Amino acid sequence: MTSVTRLAARTATVSGATAAGLATLAGLGYALIQVEARIARKIVGQPFEGAPDDDGLYGAAPGEPVELLVLGDSTAAGMGADHRFQTIGGILATGLAAIMGRPVRLTNEAVIGAESSDLTGQLSKALGRVDSPDVAVVLVGANDVTHRIDRSTSVGHLERTVRYLRTLDVPVVVATCPDLGTVEPIPFPLSALLRRWSRELAAAQTVAVVEAGARSVSVGGLLGAEFEASPAVMFSQDRFHPSPAGYARVASALLPSVAAAVGAWPAGASGDTEPEAARGEGVGTIDDAAGRAVHRPGTEVSAATVDGRQAGPRGRWAMLRRRLPGPVHDGAI
Repeated sequence: MTSVTRLAARTATVSGATAAGLATLAGLGYALIQVEARIARKIVGQPFEGAPDDDGLYGAAPGEPVELLVLGDSTAAGMGADHRFQTIGGILATGLAAIMGRPVRLTNEAVIGAESSDLTGQLSKALGRVDSPDVAVVLVGANDVTHRIDRSTSVGHLERTVRYLRTLDVPVVVATCPDLGTVEPIPFPLSALLRRWSRELAAAQTVAVVEAGARSVSVGGLLGAEFEASPAVMFSQDRFHPSPAGYARVASALLPSVAAAVGAWPAGASGDTEPEAARGEGVGTIDDAAGRAVHRPGTEVSAATVDGRQAGPRGRWAMLRRRLPGPVHDGAI
């Protein structure tokens, strides 16, 4: 049994619904899902025409710019933001410039509506514009879930993109698939199915990303509690994409991992600090780490070694880190 197969079985169990219950929902038929989807589309507001152009230089410090690439879908593009400083890429570039004391040049090739299969084309365009990227950030997966793209196919596209970047010695941070079950207008039972599919894809993405030599950060459910408490604040006007406040929340979870990837976290340190058990950090098998990350938003997973070995009897080793400054509560289920 592969790591992805084990994870699919593990993440199918969601609090508040048994695996059997979810199977029953799926058994209600594709026709019901289509009806629910049509209802959701009517409830969700009209989509925006586009996203702010956030390409450009951030930070006023002198020096050679740090080259930051952003790839992915509408969330990576910043759909719902009013201007470039509110997108995830813009926030990451601004924060990284402050941490490193150097300007950051952002090159964003993310496309609204993109699936994982579009990453190769985006990367080709980005590398045509930037000779030597210093770090790349990828946010993708939501459209793969809503379009029911085969999970192994979706993950394969992501893995190939990450591996190619790593052959160029570019550090990569991947924000795994968000939990679409937290989107307020989507009714039950479609919301429960979307939650299950989102988490299964996020876990599989984590395994692939870490095995390809990159870092993953779980964002599924990261905004769940905040969205429930203040949907008018955390959602944009289409009631589907994050608002600027929502993007800031996601960016705050990614920034420490992006800074660590370029050796700038914590500020002035030459590398990652030792894991803290009190924060839930530590080393485990990659499939166990991915399963835990799915249920603990804001968790970073990266490759690890134990006694100089990359793998043990139960598979490859992985490191879990909780870089957020405070506790993060999962969305209500």
